Amino acid sequence: MSLIGSIGGLTSPFLNRLQPTKSTDSPTGPVSLPGIQSPSGTTPTEGFGKVMDQMISSVDAKQNEASAITRDVLMGKNDQVHQSMIAMQEASVAFQLMVEVRNKVVDSYQELMRMAV
Repeated sequence: MSLIGSIGGLTSPFLNRLQPTKSTDSPTGPVSLPGIQSPSGTTPTEGFGKVMDQMISSVDAKQNEASAITRDVLMGKNDQVHQSMIAMQEASVAFQLMVEVRNKVVDSYQELMRMAV
């Protein structure tokens, strides 16, 4: 499988020489993102898909938590409005981060498509 899985029909001598890097190839050691487990034994596209799934589920969990806290405040079960506002802001920031990551991925894909092979 080539590095660019969606372009299976295109081959290039340069792409054939590229080898996927391992986390042990980094001089500073493996790179890890906070709160995201690194998938092992997967191809780069599968690993990226799993990371995106984890990010989406994390954002969804934050939004559900913010909704539950806000609902409790509105129903009178909880009088801590500040916690509701903080949870809503956390969910908003997480969603904005997810959208920006998606935008960067789309921009990168479009840039790859514009490259002459």
